[in-house]
Amino acid sequence: MLTHLVSIGNSKGVRIPATLLRQYNIKEEVELLPGIDEIVLRPVSRKPREGWDMAFAMLHERGEDRLILDDSLDLEEWEWS
Repeated sequence: MLTHLVSIGNSKGVRIPATLLRQYNIKEEVELLPGIDEIVLRPVSRKPREGWDMAFAMLHERGEDRLILDDSLDLEEWEWS
């Protein structure tokens, strides 16, 4: 299948026909894999919050999961309306 490049700012893009988007279940994101004489476009399917558990574990290992706000706030001094 031949297609034309389209200008997108200083870059170029490729229009992917809707039938191919449906066939390969491409929604929002694709992975580009550069080769020697080719560029492979692969669909990416991610679930919401996928990878968060690993990211939180890494934060904990580095000691970056501490609270930002001080826990010693005295809420009795606040005026609630």
